[in-house]
Amino acid sequence: MTLPTSGLITVNDRGARAATTFGSVAAVGGNMVFIKKLTASSSSTLSFVDGASSVVLDNTYKEYLFTFKNIHPSTDNKSLMVNFRDGGTDYDAPKTTTAFRSGYNEGGSNTQLGYVGDYDLANGTGDQYLFEGLGADNDQSCSGYLHLFNPSSTTFVKHFISNFQGYRYNNYTSNWYVAGYCNVTAAIDAVQFKMDSGNIDAGDICLYGIL
Repeated sequence: MTLPTSGLITVNDRGARAATTFGSVAAVGGNMVFIKKLTASSSSTLSFVDGASSVVLDNTYKEYLFTFKNIHPSTDNKSLMVNFRDGGTDYDAPKTTTAFRSGYNEGGSNTQLGYVGDYDLANGTGDQYLFEGLGADNDQSCSGYLHLFNPSSTTFVKHFISNFQGYRYNNYTSNWYVAGYCNVTAAIDAVQFKMDSGNIDAGDICLYGIL
């Protein structure tokens, strides 16, 4: 059986054996356009500011993606956080968020799964936790991503979703999911990342625009 060539794939009686076309990447899910990479080196903050240092965070793209590679704190048991700027100079956009995590320790004796109410915000202006309890041993770090949707909109609130996998100070693997929205109709023009205390010792954060 052969489907019309206007479809995405050609199949026969042995299954999906020969793919004739998958269309353009944009048709399937959107092109990723690299914008900026920041590398931590005992950094107190890493900030992406629209219009500064070649950063684009405006209506050029309706979706932005931050990727995080091996984020490592300067001291043990620290937490990676984010905040957003909605004009002015302060990173204090009001946010309503939710968070949950799963975890498992190296000894195989304990598991974690559940909503983490201590790390959500109810229209709060403080920093939002993305990953809690990160270890500072040489082999400990976290990696993940954060999606920010249509930050330049002046009509709707600004939604974001993140997922991080990391190696905690107490030798747990932990997977964190955080989502929420900046409860403003003003444009979000900058995003800042930092630890709850101390510095980001090492790691890369890259910003992409999604067409």
